[in-house]
Amino acid sequence: MLAKPSITLKRRIKASPAKVFAAWTQAEKLVRWFGPHETLVETVKAELDVRPGGKYRASFKTQDGEYHEVGGVYREVIPDQRLQFTWSWHSTPERESLVTITMMPDGQGTMLTLLHEQLFDQKAADGHKHGWTGTLEKLAAEFD
Repeated sequence: MLAKPSITLKRRIKASPAKVFAAWTQAEKLVRWFGPHETLVETVKAELDVRPGGKYRASFKTQDGEYHEVGGVYREVIPDQRLQFTWSWHSTPERESLVTITMMPDGQGTMLTLLHEQLFDQKAADGHKHGWTGTLEKLAAEFD
């Protein structure tokens, strides 16, 4: 059986690991930057129960009018260092993948590494790479 594709993205963010962690774990902060570039910011909603076994859900609309909703369960929560959670779109709940966010101090900022594993196929990996690239650019811009 072929290994499922994964993607790894790194982004330097001009904020402390604690601030970056808060951006991922506080719903009122997450809604300001979550989603790819074509996300309509005012449509982003998030519910986060940030603890191992806790659930999250985030939804947004894109400029083409499409509604997107993703959810999962937190597997690992290490404040200011690491978040790991399952990832399933509401439209394809059987396609569960795994996201790991690692935050390392980097001078005055943070080196964020996003690893998205167990993606369904290469098309899904390419789509998620596009989405996460825009999402991380928007996250970085929160602190510029």
